[in-house]
Parts: sequence; structure tokens; C-alpha cells
Amino acid sequence: MRKTLPERYYLDHFYEFLQFFEGANRPLVDAKTAAFIEAFHALDKDDQCLIVRAANRKYPVVVTKTFDYAEINAPLERLTRLREAGWFTSICQGDSYSLGQAMTKADLLILLKDNGCQASSTLAKQGLIDELAGIMARQPLAVMDELNEQYLLRAYDAPLSYLLFLYFGHTRGRLNQFSMRDLGVMRTRQDVSQQLARFEGQDAARGAFYYARQLTAFKQLNEEEKAHFSLNTDITVHCPIGQDYRDRVLFQMGNYWLAKDAPKALALLQQAGSDQAQEKWLRESYKLGHKDAVQQALEAIIDDPASDTLLAFAEDFYARKFDRKRTSTLTDMLRDATHVVQLDDIHNQSVEQGVISYYRRQGLAAYRAENQPWRMLFGLLFWDWLYGEWGLVSEFDRRPQVLRYNDFYDRFGSDIEQHLNKYCASADTLHRYLLKQASAHYGKVNSLFMWRQGLPESLKILLEYSRMDNLRQFLVLMCKDYASLRDGFPDILVVDNNTLRFEEIKAPGDQLRRNQLITIQHLRQCGFEVGITQVSWYHDPMQPYVVVDIETTGGQSAYHRITEVGMVKLIGGEEVARWQSLINPQRHIPSRITQLTGISDNMVAEAPIFAEVAEDIEAFTKDCVFVAHNVNFDYGFIKQEFARLELDFRRPKFCTCARMRKAFPGLKSYGLGALSAQFDIRLENHHRALDDAQAAAELLRLIQSKKSCAD
Repeated sequence: MRKTLPERYYLDHFYEFLQFFEGANRPLVDAKTAAFIEAFHALDKDDQCLIVRAANRKYPVVVTKTFDYAEINAPLERLTRLREAGWFTSICQGDSYSLGQAMTKADLLILLKDNGCQASSTLAKQGLIDELAGIMARQPLAVMDELNEQYLLRAYDAPLSYLLFLYFGHTRGRLNQFSMRDLGVMRTRQDVSQQLARFEGQDAARGAFYYARQLTAFKQLNEEEKAHFSLNTDITVHCPIGQDYRDRVLFQMGNYWLAKDAPKALALLQQAGSDQAQEKWLRESYKLGHKDAVQQALEAIIDDPASDTLLAFAEDFYARKFDRKRTSTLTDMLRDATHVVQLDDIHNQSVEQGVISYYRRQGLAAYRAENQPWRMLFGLLFWDWLYGEWGLVSEFDRRPQVLRYNDFYDRFGSDIEQHLNKYCASADTLHRYLLKQASAHYGKVNSLFMWRQGLPESLKILLEYSRMDNLRQFLVLMCKDYASLRDGFPDILVVDNNTLRFEEIKAPGDQLRRNQLITIQHLRQCGFEVGITQVSWYHDPMQPYVVVDIETTGGQSAYHRITEVGMVKLIGGEEVARWQSLINPQRHIPSRITQLTGISDNMVAEAPIFAEVAEDIEAFTKDCVFVAHNVNFDYGFIKQEFARLELDFRRPKFCTCARMRKAFPGLKSYGLGALSAQFDIRLENHHRALDDAQAAAELLRLIQSKKSCAD
């Protein structure tokens, strides 16, 4: 049922939005924007409501007939008066992109015809928009009265867009995010209480806004329009946000001109200060033969690097191009991998988990790690700074200001050092503090990590087996340059003889990315043992398989529940264990299901619920391949049951139905009953879990035998 919103709901939100500019952000509002706010407050409530309704539209071109709102008295007449007062204007002042998004295809054809273009009605809408853009590049747009009555252009987009930028910190912010918040579609940080300014002054805000708008505008242009795009690079930026937007639009423009005017492209790229633009400039300049300039630039970067990312590129590029080194640092690191692990090719869709299972079968403790434990450690340890007094500007923010500006340590260096001295004294002290922080802030929106009940096992192991001075040293590096060290962490951690090591897992064909190289190098510098493990595929005769069958109350895992589980474990084709239990589904079993399976409400009344056997199922299937006939059905139900307990369940999957089709093509039916009859497999109680699991186990043996013969 569609939810009915209160009368003038959007107007109330706009008042809430404007309150943001009455406090710390008021100095950022320039004279023209302040005049817009003052003029808006001077309107009566009906006019305000109409202005706000138009402001909530996605595009500045609006359709007049869609403003017939019951909450506004005489809306169409008011639109006319507001147009006369300058709040709206003719669409001839709009841009091709906004016109194209708001107008129907039929009206676009009329507009093109009125401007001397006889476009075919068979042309796609984007083609019509491109035709319109070409006309507008050559001459002013003529719009007949009929279209001017049907469509209007918001004339207050400049001040509105600036206010939205100040509030959200980017050009993607929309007023409808307030309603999305209230409807529960968008989660926000509702604990933000103290209002902060996103910029230190008007100059910083206006500069950042200019380049942000130019970036958005450039991306929306077609190829012809981009050729006429100009950027005023004399506008000074006074903050990292503005510099970032300036760098990004220069990079986009440089990429566009590379194939058309290489000197112009290189000049644009050289103006940008980002690592991405500098790397592009160096590569393209080298291709064009400017080797002396490139060599000098590389040497300057190596002597005084702007970032670790740029330094890693410069050292590697310099070595390969000027020291005649043939391979990259990334390739060398892969070649110098710590060791090679042979895995059964069943793990080719879950390589990291396959290596973890390999180590566990050897009696070692191994866990999935990657970014999660590090980012949770960082986030919980420094939560009070990241999300406290200086963290967020509005409740819609997710990334703390100090991380967006990447100046966390510059702002709070001495406090950070004291904090680390206090809580990194021992693993136990740090563990207790992280638990306290997790309990206090559980479930709050943040951009660093996903919440889990308690601390992840990988984080506990990291704390237990790391030397505190190593951990402290790396945390300081994360504070100093979170932008470079927020990801790229090794895939798994392994505990071998009470010694912790990290391993980055690479399957055949995988590449080591530069962010991984940088993070691995810093971990090693801080005293952590980090290796790169390359995987090679083979058929492992000792790979454990668990053949599973379930019975349920129906076919949809989101709505129905499990009534029985049967499992058979095979190693080397031999059964080594079996497990079976009825399950109380905590709901009625339909009569048609009872007729099919023989399982009734009375039979499961005293059976355990799934939560009581979840630990047994987890342990029985751990480090095994999950096998079933039509595996997605059984796997999906069990995964859903674990999800209801807020637990993750992941296993490599093997489908006996799909594999039998490949191994024995051309049979009339590949149902479990038909295959059992075809291959003389005993199946006395079809649609009972353990019997079906045993039959599927026989199919697995047939498939493996056929594969062995083929090999």
C-alpha cells in the first residue's frame, strides 16, 4: 500500500534544510544565495510549497501539468505568477541534457522541427538529444508558445545547487533524501548533534563548488559538446575537496583530448595534481618520446613523493624505463611468492576459502581477513574522533571529514599518540576497549566497516598474535595516510606455531594491484610477516565432500523452513561420517508436503529448531565441498537459516544434477529418483533427507569415477 505523506511534507523538509544555514554554515552563504533564501521566506505558504515541489524534481526542466497538488491552492495559476516574478523561465535557457531527460520524445521532435531539424521519429531518444545539443551549440534555441506552456525551467538552480553542495558536500545530493530518510529507505547518522561547517570560508566553498559543477557538467556532455567545453583554471582552490574536484575535471578533459590533441591533453594532465593524472601524464609523455622530461619528473617524485602510491609507481616505472629492468615490482613480487599451494579445482570460485580449508586440514588456524579486521580496528579505536565533535557535518554524511581531507593525524596527532599509548599497551587492554566501543556504537551508520555481532574472529586473532608495537606503528601510518592504507590488505591470516602471518592469495591469472603492493610493503616495514601464495589447480583425491539433502515446508527459502537435514561426508570416495535430524520448522507443514515427504507436524513437534543444530551443521560441513542434487535449493535454504541467526554460511558448491548432465548426456530425466533407477542406486525412502543424501552420494561417486577415467 502506498504511504500517504502529511500535507506540505516537502515544505517542512525544506525548512529543516534551510535551518542548516542559520548556524556554523551561515558564513559560507554568499550574497546571491542569501537573497534567494530571503525571497523564499517572503513568499506565502502556497508559493513556497510549489517552489519546493519543483526543487524536489530531479531535473531543472519541469512539466507544468504535473503540479496539480491538492495541498496547493490554484497551482497552475501560481506557476504563471511565479514565472512572471522570475522563479521560473523559458526552457530555451536550459541545456540539452536536462531538456532531453524531462521532455517526451514527441515533444523533442516538435522542438527539433521548430529549430529547422527534421529528425526521424525512428531515431532513439538519445539520438534526438544529440541533435538538440548540436543545434544549441550553433544557435540560440527557439521555443514555441505551446512547449513553453507545457515545460518550465527552474530559475533558482544556481543558489539551490550551491546550498545542496554545502549541505551534502558533493553534487549528487537531493532534497528527496529527507523523505527517503523518513520512509526508512536511507539510513542516516541521526546522532549528529553539533553543526559543523564543511568549508573554512566562502572562497574555499565557492572554489570547490565551481569545479564540482564543472566535473558534473563535463560528464553529461556528448563528444561534440566536450570539444567546446572550457574550464577557468584561474579560480583558486583553498581546500582538499576543491583540489580533488579540480584534479578530476582536468583528468577527464585530458583523457578526452588524448586522441585528438596530445599536447593539449598533456598540458591538462600536468595541471592536475592527483596521482592518477600524474601517472597518466608520465606514461603518455614517455610514449610520445619526451624521455628526458619524464626522467626528470620521476627523479623529482622519488626525491620528494607526494604519496606512497605515486612513489611506488615512479620507482617501478623509472627502473623499467631507464634502468632497463624488464618486469614491474608487482610482477617481481608475484614471482617471489612465498610458496605455491595446490588446490582441488572445485575451489576456483572461492580461492581464499579453499586455501583456508587446506591449512585447516594441516592443523593450522587460518581465517579470512582482507580489509575487514583492519578497518574495524581503526574505526572502533578512533571512533570518538571520526564520528565525534569534528567528524560529520550532517546526518547524511558517512565518511568523516578527517578521512575525506586525509588530515586525521595532522589535526589530532598528539591526541592519537596518547590514545595509542593508553590502549595499545597490551592485547587484552585493546580488546576490552574495542568491545566497549562496539557495544556503545553497534549498528550506527559508518563508511569503514560492516557491523557483526561481537568482534570478528580474524580481528581477535590479529590482536592475540600481533606484537603491540608492530600494530601501533601500523595504526599510526593509517592515521597519517588513511587514503592509501584503507584497503589492499592480504586475504587471509594464518597462525603457525603461535606465529602470525598474512598471505595474499593469487589464483592463476590474478594480478597484484598497486594498492595491495603498498599495503603489503607497509605491513612488512612494521614487522608483520606477509607472503604471497600462488594457487595451482589439480584434482585432490582427499578433498572432503558433504552430500546434503533437506526437506522443507515449501519451495521458497525466504518464506519456508527446513523440516529435515541429512548429510553424508565422503573423502576419497569413501563415506567417513553421516548426520541426520528432523527439524522443528516453527510453523505448520502443509498437507501436500506431508503427503510428499511423510513428515508431519506431530513428527517434528519434539525435534530441535534449526538454531539448536546450526553449530553441528557448521562443524560437519566445515572445509568441505557442499554437494546436493539441484544444489542451489538445499544450499539456499541452509544459508537462509544461518542468516536468520545473523551468521554467515559459505561453502564451495557442487551440483550432482548439473554434473550428471555433463558426465552422462542424453538421459530422459535427471531427477534423483530417475537417476537412481537408471544406475541401480538404492533409494527406498525418496523425499527423506538421509536416504536422498545417500543416493546423491552414489551419483557423486559415479561423476568422480567418470572424471578419473577421462583424466
